[in-house]
Amino acid sequence: LPSAALTGNGYDGSMLSYLPGQRLSRCTCKGESHLGPVHLDGTYIGQSVPEIDVFESQVILEGQVSQSAQWAPMNYGYQWVNSSSTYNIPNTGVTALNSYLGGVYQQGGATSSVTNTGHIYQNCYTQETDCFSTYGYEYKPGYKADGGYISWITNDVVAWTLDAGAMVADTVTQIADRPIPQEPMYLITNLGISQSFQTVDFTNLVFSATMRVDWIRVYQPKGSINIGCDPKDFPTAAYINEYIEAYTNPNLTTWTKYYNQPFPKNNLTSGC
Repeated sequence: LPSAALTGNGYDGSMLSYLPGQRLSRCTCKGESHLGPVHLDGTYIGQSVPEIDVFESQVILEGQVSQSAQWAPMNYGYQWVNSSSTYNIPNTGVTALNSYLGGVYQQGGATSSVTNTGHIYQNCYTQETDCFSTYGYEYKPGYKADGGYISWITNDVVAWTLDAGAMVADTVTQIADRPIPQEPMYLITNLGISQSFQTVDFTNLVFSATMRVDWIRVYQPKGSINIGCDPKDFPTAAYINEYIEAYTNPNLTTWTKYYNQPFPKNNLTSGC
């Protein structure tokens, strides 16, 4: 365990991560439960639970959206490689890097964008007008060598781009490159509030509230079309079906404590 794991928290110098480790990693011992497939050397291809946020709404004097992605393991201080070659913000008058870098459960790369480009989008809220604003992202999975990136869209224009070069290896915490998410993901659209995201103004909020969605579209490059959660290079269906209760019972929130399943052995921590 690197010493940085005990002091790498960017806020108070305490422990960097509370995560138990990647359950389905490349280090998993042969014969243990794993989604597969395998590398040419016979080791498993690691799979994780990536997250890319199209937008999360916030208010800092005026309406904004936070657009981010989350990673683990983490850099020292949760600080990704921040340089002109790893990210781009075309309009700094609208979008700025978010001060949030992550915490003990995830590392994040995020920006905040004001929702008033064109002087109409501040009105696209409940209790205002019936206008819509357009959000989205385009991404290419993979590492820096693969040209991986994510470009987020706010108000129908590119707000910012994060290159996979921002998540390269960190010798201090002894972690390797992390890719732009490669695993299959699904879409979640919901209206929720969280005190841990931002202080909630219950005094002035009007309930009930409705988030209206006009359309959702998914585009994929020719030759890279995938529908469903079971692509050949990152299969998941057989694993999900084997542990279907874990994916359908909302009360099973942890793998070992509540689902009573063992953590697969791996050659890094437990030995094979």
